[in-house]
Amino acid sequence: MTRNVVISGGGTGIGLAAAQAFAADGDQVLLIGRRGDVLEKAGVPGALTYAADVGDVAGVRGVARYVADEIGAVDVLVHSAGGSRQLEPRVERDDPLDLVADNWIVNFRLNTLTAVLLTEALKDRLAQPGGRVLFLGSIAAYRGSGSGAYAASKAALHPYAHDLARQLGPRGITVNVVAPGYVEDTDFFGNAMDEARHRRLVAETSTGRAATPGDVAATLHWLASPAAGHITSQIIQVNGGAERGH
Repeated sequence: MTRNVVISGGGTGIGLAAAQAFAADGDQVLLIGRRGDVLEKAGVPGALTYAADVGDVAGVRGVARYVADEIGAVDVLVHSAGGSRQLEPRVERDDPLDLVADNWIVNFRLNTLTAVLLTEALKDRLAQPGGRVLFLGSIAAYRGSGSGAYAASKAALHPYAHDLARQLGPRGITVNVVAPGYVEDTDFFGNAMDEARHRRLVAETSTGRAATPGDVAATLHWLASPAAGHITSQIIQVNGGAERGH
């Protein structure tokens, strides 16, 4: 049966790989992202696209109207929008505290608010039973990210997902977080990944390799399947053993 799958950040990286996986099953996919040209070039067969900033209330309202008019019910909602500020404009601050405040505000807007706003806007459109909400977390939520801001913004998704799972569970809807480690072939690091850092991150894994967007997409695809219908309120790590347990 064809499902309606909404993916934020669906034009590149993990979001695009997830879109390709769902489209290959014959699902109707809606790609959402800030850059309309990137969405159009994504090349996902049969996909709908809608350009919007889902960290902005007006942008999310636009998405909700489009979903209501063009799709109706949402079977799977995947939150892949976010990042480490690589695509954000550089901001000059004279006061170091202003710089700290800007960094934390931007990270929470990119990685937490985007997911919360889109979820709340589409929550009542989730298929019941059988709806799926899937957040993209990060290994950084367990071990930090250097400045703390990115890691904290991803860690904030954990309690939100747990609360949402309890709220939506009676309607037959599951909510989970997929937390990747180091993933190659994305825009996450921009030009900041040198060979020494690459080797260090790979050496932390038990599998001896970096993840691919397809590794994470396959986990998202499985969590959205009937086989995972009794899995909810979980943080699923996809990091080759770089972070263990939890």
